[in-house]
Amino acid sequence: MSRTTRTIVTLAVIIAALITLATLVLFQMSRSDQDKQAAAAEISVVEDNSHRLQEADAPDAPVFVEFLDFECEACGAAYPVIEDLRERYAGQVTFVVRYFPLPGHRNSRNAAHAVEAAARQDALEPMYQLMFETQASWGESQDDKSELFRSYAERLGLDLDQYDRDVASDSVAERVQQDYDAATALDLSGTPSFFIDDEPLQPQNLQDMTDAIDDAIARR
Repeated sequence: MSRTTRTIVTLAVIIAALITLATLVLFQMSRSDQDKQAAAAEISVVEDNSHRLQEADAPDAPVFVEFLDFECEACGAAYPVIEDLRERYAGQVTFVVRYFPLPGHRNSRNAAHAVEAAARQDALEPMYQLMFETQASWGESQDDKSELFRSYAERLGLDLDQYDRDVASDSVAERVQQDYDAATALDLSGTPSFFIDDEPLQPQNLQDMTDAIDDAIARR
């Protein structure tokens, strides 16, 4: 076999190997995307145990969902907007909140645990509101704010012995993690993340939110 022939054969083998490798990579990427889509399809935007801040009168009413981080400044900015929407659409829309404590926030998970512990004493809403109304005083701190959050429980008149047990319990940690895992399975990358009737909502302003909610109501 001549040198030229050997070179051609070698190049052909290399090209064939590269084509095979590229095909395998594309197959794995496609399979990975399919696996992600399948996993997301198995995750519900709203679970049976998801927290309802406000229930609509009709069982088939639109459901507005927020995945939130109590230390997130954008969530804090959205808070009064959501409160306005809750008042405006009282009885017409169910409002759901789910925990998505981002790793970059020192106290986001502590805050979520505190809110979940309060929920065990039917005080989800007041603790949720207190977290956002005081966010400017503790958000972005690198100190552990667990004692501050305990003082909120005391302010709300909760049973502190029960609060202490709950906030440190595996049950509360698992409940918060359940929402976090759902957010990651839904491929959410930040907070706040909104949904209306299981469809992602990316509003640029209040009007976008009200338009989406009005459309959901009109479809009933």
